[in-house]
Amino acid sequence: MAGSKGKVLLAYSGGLDTSCILAWLIEQGYETLAYIADVGQEEDFETIRAKALAVGASKVFVEDLKKEFVEELIFPAIQANAIYESVYLLGTSLARPVIARRQIEIATREGCKYVSHGCTGKGNDQVRFELAYYALNHDIEVIAPWRLPVFFNRFQGRPDLLAFAADKGIPVVQTAAKPWSTDENLFHISYEAGILEDPNVTPPKDMWKLTVDPEDAPNKPERITITFDKGIPVKVVNNDDKTVVTEPVALFTYLNTVARRNGVGRIDIVESRFIGVKSRGCYETPGGTILRTAHKDLEGLTLDGQLRALRDQSITIPYSRCLYNGQYFSPECEFLNKSIPLTQVNVTGDVKLKLYKGNTIIEGRVARGPGSKLYNIRESSMDEQGGYNPEDADGFIKVHSIRLKKWTPTEQF
Repeated sequence: MAGSKGKVLLAYSGGLDTSCILAWLIEQGYETLAYIADVGQEEDFETIRAKALAVGASKVFVEDLKKEFVEELIFPAIQANAIYESVYLLGTSLARPVIARRQIEIATREGCKYVSHGCTGKGNDQVRFELAYYALNHDIEVIAPWRLPVFFNRFQGRPDLLAFAADKGIPVVQTAAKPWSTDENLFHISYEAGILEDPNVTPPKDMWKLTVDPEDAPNKPERITITFDKGIPVKVVNNDDKTVVTEPVALFTYLNTVARRNGVGRIDIVESRFIGVKSRGCYETPGGTILRTAHKDLEGLTLDGQLRALRDQSITIPYSRCLYNGQYFSPECEFLNKSIPLTQVNVTGDVKLKLYKGNTIIEGRVARGPGSKLYNIRESSMDEQGGYNPEDADGFIKVHSIRLKKWTPTEQF
């Protein structure tokens, strides 16, 4: 009987996999509701809504999450200089907490006993979604089709999914299949699987969606200035055409725009998935690349050196790991989230940048507020003493040499 097993809220993208999962859940006896999260991906959400209804969803929810995505996830990640394995800017990971949180809110409101998703059984996203689900609703039950033998034995590849879609009357857009999969949001787009699984295969030029090839970017550099207030970007000024942007979502969207046309933000890496396997991924993170570069530079001027070193080890690394591993709604991540602003109280000022053929080049910076006291031109100058007595260095060096005189290096020249 239709809906006899209760209500399930499916995270729905409109693609082949989640469309088939939607129809399969209905076939299995669940009343299935569809949830579409708008985190800035370039999609026609009304078309996706209509498709979900056509497949059989009893209700469809399209939720605009861009503002909370920027303010609650992206900006704190910039403040923390979050990065995974020194390269990946965590674009997919960052979006999952806001997507999962709204899914649980809707599921609770609609009386859904279950939530579902289309994540594969080998990836990180199944962990990210489900750890968030369980943290936010301790009694929720998760249906993960790609981990159920009754599902993955029936659908062993794209031909099986296409045959099921044809049988159920699910509309499938007939386009030439690209030999990789993607995930997109306002912060980035990822490419993996297919031909990219060979780490020595060079991505084809037409794979990259967001950014122009750096070789094809304008021959004239573009110059911008970003203003930060306590580590959060609050204004962008284009020094060439005088564009000024301040609203958070508009600011980030504008940085994406200027970065994309200058070829900024591409990476190609092999990373360590949380589940224990290596994975090759290609990413475009245009605006995020600019912001992280500018923020790190301003910290050099405004953040105490010892505090910066402590933050790098005690916040940046574990916070990035929490994001990547799907442990955003954990006690340790809550502690880290509350600690980040304490490190940023002095990170206020302007950073001038030049964008040119894939490069983000710092051209200057100015500190404002209490953080401006750290750098003293006279004190740092090699041309004058500026209140610094060189004789003081003599005792400083002798004190630090005490323990070294008691140590015999194992390798001596």
